[in-house]
Amino acid sequence: MNANDGGRQVQATLTSLEIVETLRELDGARVTELADALDLSPSTVHTHLATLVSADYVVKSGDIYHLSLQFLGLADYVRNRRNAYRIADSYTEQLAQETECRAVFVVEENGRGVYMHTYSGKHAVWTYSTVGKRFHLHQTAAGKAILSRLPRERVNEIVDEWGLPASTENTITDREALLSELDAVAERGVAFNDEEQLEGVRAAGVPVNGPDGRVAGAFSVASPANRMTEDRFETEIPKILLGVANEFELENSMS
Repeated sequence: MNANDGGRQVQATLTSLEIVETLRELDGARVTELADALDLSPSTVHTHLATLVSADYVVKSGDIYHLSLQFLGLADYVRNRRNAYRIADSYTEQLAQETECRAVFVVEENGRGVYMHTYSGKHAVWTYSTVGKRFHLHQTAAGKAILSRLPRERVNEIVDEWGLPASTENTITDREALLSELDAVAERGVAFNDEEQLEGVRAAGVPVNGPDGRVAGAFSVASPANRMTEDRFETEIPKILLGVANEFELENSMS
């Protein structure tokens, strides 16, 4: 949870939000399980849960609490509050069909990447949805594509806040190496992820701008490394991505 706004904070609200996030992580939980996970007293957890239940954000089944369907309406609003987000959906699906790989559209929020749309093609690495999941930008093709369009000052702020943790032995963990890579991405217009986030998975990504000229997000395509040959990885997939990015930016500028 990002708590770096610098303003005054209401602890009770933060606690309720931590309970919501923990319910999601545990896929439902009892009062004692939440209390143990958050190092809170059962009575405090129960009070927050009772409030969330009364507001229809949590439901109770027996002695187990779950997030309610109330969040569906909020999620739909968030995914559609910007025109670019709505338009990107169909282009992400198009990428999955054309490449037969897993295609995603991601955006940056508070220095992290967020999956907005995901579609799985015939040879997708995985088929489950990761919509809403956050990740480190430097580890992925889409994330590096976005970083390549941000001011260098902003990139450094993100690195200062989140660091450069490694997921595999190929992950970039040096600031200067990352900045050099971002210069290369900016020059060629395509970012690559060669088993930097997941072992055995390669991905390519391209950034897209909104009508205001600022980066709106990035499209990316991922596939098992054994299916992503050098020519397909470096030439075929980037060509498809750049074409879709151009179409997206054109439609986004006209709507």
